[in-house]
Amino acid sequence: MLAVTTLAVPFLAAAAPVTSTGWASSGSVDVTIDNEHVVTGELAKCTVDGPYKGWTPGGATGDIAAFGAGDTGCGRSGEVSIAQASGHRFEATVLKRYGGPVLRVRTYSAKCATTATGSGGEVAIGAVEGVTVPEQIPPNHRIVIPGGAAGTALATVILNETVTPQPPDGSLVTHAVHVKLFPQGGPASGDIYLGTAACDPFGKK
Repeated sequence: MLAVTTLAVPFLAAAAPVTSTGWASSGSVDVTIDNEHVVTGELAKCTVDGPYKGWTPGGATGDIAAFGAGDTGCGRSGEVSIAQASGHRFEATVLKRYGGPVLRVRTYSAKCATTATGSGGEVAIGAVEGVTVPEQIPPNHRIVIPGGAAGTALATVILNETVTPQPPDGSLVTHAVHVKLFPQGGPASGDIYLGTAACDPFGKK
């Protein structure tokens, strides 16, 4: 299963000299469960100003999630900033305690690059288990995992997610996979991200 999407965010070029920026991460966990806050930080993070490469052997955060190996690469080519991240064999077991599924993603990647007037991004996602995924994944494809109290969701899984500010300023953040726990409230909260790449053509003035 593979999803690749290219997105552009238009923005008028600034008159003053600017330097584009970008960064990438293989993944991250920032959740609160039963009043315990668990944070991994950005795994294998790179930036276009250095470090230019990152790598993580992976590891588990208790019974919440486990990452396989992941890597990132960032840099500039002239005025263009490029950031990319990839990872393998992710597994989230956090929903099992609430009667939900185990989520598995075999491979994933995210990439972005700046242009003269904005930024573009793309993601690729390999086999996914635990939720039903369409063969072609559209941008910001949202999957609701039911099972919370009073008909609420245990989690939402967003595939091929792109986040842009409002009003648009030419920057974007793209995530291959975003898991949001109990989005309507419940015994847990927070976010798990797989493959993040962020670009801003006008980041430094």
